[in-house]
Amino acid sequence: MNLNVRKIKILSLGLISLTIALWFNWHSSTPLISTVASSPPKTIRYFERTLPQGIAHILLIPANSKFLVTPALSQKVATVEEFAQKHRAVAILNAGFFDPANQKTTSYVVIQGKVVADPKENDRLVNNPNLKSYLSQIFNRTEFRRYSCGQTVRYDIVLHSASQPASCQLVDAIGAGPSLLPELTLEKEGFVDNANKRDALGSKQPNARTAVGITRDGSVVLVMVAQKPSASANGISLPALANFMKTLGADKAMNLDGGSSSSLYYNGKAFYGKVDLEGNPIKRPVKSVLLVQEN
Repeated sequence: MNLNVRKIKILSLGLISLTIALWFNWHSSTPLISTVASSPPKTIRYFERTLPQGIAHILLIPANSKFLVTPALSQKVATVEEFAQKHRAVAILNAGFFDPANQKTTSYVVIQGKVVADPKENDRLVNNPNLKSYLSQIFNRTEFRRYSCGQTVRYDIVLHSASQPASCQLVDAIGAGPSLLPELTLEKEGFVDNANKRDALGSKQPNARTAVGITRDGSVVLVMVAQKPSASANGISLPALANFMKTLGADKAMNLDGGSSSSLYYNGKAFYGKVDLEGNPIKRPVKSVLLVQEN
């Protein structure tokens, strides 16, 4: 009797062990198969962050996705909504600097390997006596680049004088500045001259700002920080913008034209960064933008 009971117990334990092994094997393999089968396509992510003195509108364009980030230039200044209608872009962010008086660029723009905007051709810039000592820095400011490296698209943020990587071709570029990450280069790029009390961007004052960043995995982050409608003297400073880009995962980042030019378009809606004394958004047309389009 005891021997039979013992045999039954051993048999039962064996069946339980087999059941557990089969259950574990099925459950450990199922999630992997499910994840591969249901993995969603990489797409744009839009979200907002409320800051102490502003509202950040953020677009994340994943690396190796079907979307490309490329510059566009308008013969005459245009709003981001007008750029959207012309280029049928998914998203648009204002980009390079320009002179509102003559509507000519003060930033380099390269599209499909061709220089389409050269600040050296802007007479008001070149012949401005107040800027003469800064021209060498102005002509070598930071730019956002897109390379074609074989079958791979690669983005970078470097000075205009930087050479392109081996086995890569420069496709597009758009200048602005200064660099925000890995370091803030206000003096190096001629925006700030402490000796002469020059601060062309009011860098330490809160204002509407725009920026582009690149994360470690090659994703692109587009940011527009808008002023809150309750007061016109708010937004974000450039040092704070650099820190904010870091919190979004950017390893490299650069400032774009800000203030009244700050504007972003996404999913059929335009957001403008600067507000007037009554809290109404200022819809300023711009010269150049960054487009997000399906490849």
